[in-house]
Amino acid sequence: MTERETLKADVPAESLVHQRPTNVLVVGVGGQGVIMISKVLASLSKELGHQVKQSEVHGMAKRGGAVFSHVRFGPAVFSPTIPEGEADILVALEWAEGLRWLPHLKQDSGTFIADTQQIVPPFACRNRSRGADLGYPRETVPDVMEKIANSFALDAVGIATEMGVAKAANTVLLGTLSAALDFPVEAWKSVISEFVPPKTIEANIRAFDAGRDWALSFDRQTHLKDWTGRTVRSPAEVVDSAAGITSTLEITEEWCKGCDICIKFCPERCLAMDARQIAILVDPDRCTGCRICEWLCPDLAITVHTQTNTDSA
Repeated sequence: MTERETLKADVPAESLVHQRPTNVLVVGVGGQGVIMISKVLASLSKELGHQVKQSEVHGMAKRGGAVFSHVRFGPAVFSPTIPEGEADILVALEWAEGLRWLPHLKQDSGTFIADTQQIVPPFACRNRSRGADLGYPRETVPDVMEKIANSFALDAVGIATEMGVAKAANTVLLGTLSAALDFPVEAWKSVISEFVPPKTIEANIRAFDAGRDWALSFDRQTHLKDWTGRTVRSPAEVVDSAAGITSTLEITEEWCKGCDICIKFCPERCLAMDARQIAILVDPDRCTGCRICEWLCPDLAITVHTQTNTDSA
């Protein structure tokens, strides 16, 4: 008997039988790993004896377009799409996308799992002056948690970055999701190992464990108290423009693939490709620190650093 068959045999038969399919909706933007999460869940569900239907929309060809995936599993599944108001679990890899899909979540019993990361689309930057406010949803974590009893908001990108695997934020969310589903932990890890590059298996398993540990130790009251008075927005995005801001770009040349997404989306046209096809900042004075290049870079090669007058005082 293979390891996977053993894991399947360890699951009680009654736990594989539901009165209706379980519906999981995964949403985010291009490049975050929405499809990876849904494929891991679909594969795991199939391996454990469920019927599975999966439907997905990849979004725009360029990174940053909306992406979502429906996963339905159970004893009998006939449709690949989840009706509005019928999602048992909504997993959001980006804050605004999560808010946009909330009507699909079951009103009384649905579980909302969201990364607080913001990827602000270019059209939300109506005012491109330094420190200008953005046309982005202002709902805070407490605002959402007060409306949805089963809601979990975490800085998955921050957790993954602290572990040295910034690209594994989606695996952190898989760990959080695993705490909401009655599947064996080792089965999760086995399937994840099949869907990530071999050299990253160990790092992704650590990211999965971090997300699961966060969920299992979650205390709602403490979490709400910690978020009281805070927005999801980072301080650099809400600072008063009169304070004076200096923005600098850090470009990791080894990571840049020359895709030129940052150059085409830069509102101020201050980026260009050099002779080696590496992105460079050619006009620092025009950079407003809007962070669009940082958010849309599929390889995490760009980091925007901002400093106000008060920081340097």
